[in-house]
Order: sequence, then C-alpha cells, then structure tokens
Amino acid sequence: MTDKKKELIRAVKFTLFSASAGIIQAATFALMYELFHWVYWVSYLISLILSVLWNFTLNRNITFKSANNVPIAMLKVAAFYAVFTPLSTWGGAVLEGIGWNGFLVVAITMILNFVLEFLYDRFFVFGASIDTRN
Repeated sequence: MTDKKKELIRAVKFTLFSASAGIIQAATFALMYELFHWVYWVSYLISLILSVLWNFTLNRNITFKSANNVPIAMLKVAAFYAVFTPLSTWGGAVLEGIGWNGFLVVAITMILNFVLEFLYDRFFVFGASIDTRN
C-alpha cells in the first residue's frame, strides 16, 4: 500500500474515532449542562476528559497502531491538554458568559481540538512508532 493511501486511511480512522469521541463529549456535556444545570466549565471539563480517554485508546491501538510506551504517550497527550484545556475552558467560559450558546462554543472548540490533536498525535505522540504494533 502506498504511503499516501496509508495516510488517507489513517486520517479517515482518526476522523471517525474523533466523531465517536465527539458524540461522547456532546452527550455528556448536554447531560451535565442542560439536565443537571452544572456550570459551563465543569460540564466541559468532565466531558472533555471522557472523550480524550476514549479517543486516545482507539487511536493508539487502531489508527496509529503504535507499540510505544503507553504512559509516555499518555504524558505527551496530557501535555497537549495541559495547554489546550485551560485555554479552551477559559475561552469557552468567556464566550458563554457574553451570551454565546454553550453548545456552539463546545462545537467550535471540538473542531479546533480535532485538527490540532490530529497533527500533534501524528507527528509528536505516535510519529516514530506508527505501525509498530502487530
């Protein structure tokens, strides 16, 4: 299989798994934000953590087929979210605070997260260990 075809398949898999993680994030956010009436940032953080754990597991094993050290890979992903999470939580709370719809803010944040995380995972987290798993 050509490298271009492998990368296209990898991108499609990442997109599908990210969509499933997005469903988890949106559903848990809706549950906490709309049903329980929790504040935006608490609902967002919990839903983000759940989606990240789901997405990491699927993408490590299936999309990138990585045999790298799980704790090290998780630390690299945690480093991404150590920057992304505070910025997106603060930005989302500001936008929601000035009247933006919480679901719109989460949708924009999820799209941004999808693009940035694919690039980060592809080239930094799993870059050297892609296709090393049997």
